Amino acid sequence: MSRIGKLPIVLPKGVDVTVSSNNVVTVKGPKGELKRTIDQAITVKVDAGIVTLSRPTEQKRHKALHGLYRSLINNMIIGVATGYKSEQELVGVGYRAVAKGQILELTLGYSHNIVFELPTEIKLVTTAEKGQNPKIIMECSDNELLGLVSAKIRSLRKPEPYKGKGIKYTGEVLRRKAGKSAGK
Repeated sequence: MSRIGKLPIVLPKGVDVTVSSNNVVTVKGPKGELKRTIDQAITVKVDAGIVTLSRPTEQKRHKALHGLYRSLINNMIIGVATGYKSEQELVGVGYRAVAKGQILELTLGYSHNIVFELPTEIKLVTTAEKGQNPKIIMECSDNELLGLVSAKIRSLRKPEPYKGKGIKYTGEVLRRKAGKSAGK
């Protein structure tokens, strides 16, 4: 992890990083503002558009935190500069997704519809073109939050291994199983 932690982070244009006295890193950019509290052992310095992190000792814990916080700050910078996007497909007959503001209404083959409320930071779009699987497209500046919500939506109906029906990420390759062998 220490090799990752030693890499400097170059700030893109329009992104500002500030570190408060109680180790709270604030990243501001065109897509929004993110804050994260950093462990007291790790020091963050911002000089001339370059963010560097340093650790006090070579202990295993400090090395792990060094790499972790460098990656988290880098993800925050990418998020406020360009943002993150998650696309999911609904594979199955009669599976539908409808967006009503921040509420996602899913029809997934259960006896009832599933109503899922999204956080206000996430922008939601659903598409249903003829001949294509319905898609859920979400955009957010916080990669952690977007991944959490995407995983929660996927867990409502995971893809099954025989026909591949369920909610899957666009481009995800599923391991398929053969069905029953026929006859004797």
